[in-house]
Amino acid sequence: MLKAGTTVTGADLSGEDFTDRDLTDAIFVDCVIEGAQLSSTVLEGARFKGCRILRCGFAHADLRDVQFEDCIFSADQKGCRFAFSKLDEARFARCDLSFAAFDRASLYAAAFETCNLRGAVFLKADFGRAFGRSVVRMAGRFLACNLELADLAEVRAAGVEFGRSSFREADLRDADLEGCDLRDTDLFQALTTGAKLAGADLRGAEVSGLDLSKLGSFDGMKVAADQQYRLLTAMGLDVHAD
Repeated sequence: MLKAGTTVTGADLSGEDFTDRDLTDAIFVDCVIEGAQLSSTVLEGARFKGCRILRCGFAHADLRDVQFEDCIFSADQKGCRFAFSKLDEARFARCDLSFAAFDRASLYAAAFETCNLRGAVFLKADFGRAFGRSVVRMAGRFLACNLELADLAEVRAAGVEFGRSSFREADLRDADLEGCDLRDTDLFQALTTGAKLAGADLRGAEVSGLDLSKLGSFDGMKVAADQQYRLLTAMGLDVHAD
């Protein structure tokens, strides 16, 4: 029977009823969970390694401090949905989260390391946490992740790290990315109208087509000397070497 602190290896759990289950600190290794609804399931501190979690829905689930390593969440261009769930300080390492939907999920200090998030949707996802009445801090990390075609429009992710990630053809319109680490990222053909990039570090990033005049902010944005030509060209300027 599934319960808090249990260890499960090599099992097909697709037929299990996860609703309202307390699975705190449980460990799952090489398991399959397909088509399940994990509604109000408590998985705080749980560990998943090498699992296939396909076409599942996490609604109002507690996934704080959960760890997923080498897990697959996508099949047939359908990803899992995390709706109104708590993913604070969760960690995903080398996971396939293609087409996943993070719908109004809490993602404070969540970490995604070398993950495939192609086509993922971050609808009103929140990387912030309130510390007192007037202090809200933002935190999160996407290290060397594939965010091609991802929808991050209007996302509030100021100060989040995105180093070495790809945003090719991603939707970043009106996204708040002020102060973000965007070093060595790929922004080729990304939609950036209205995006706020003030104080962001874009050194080494692919910025061809990034039109500064259409950004919501760019004061204090950091770029390298060899990026100036591409940025000015994107603004319609005819740049000459002499």
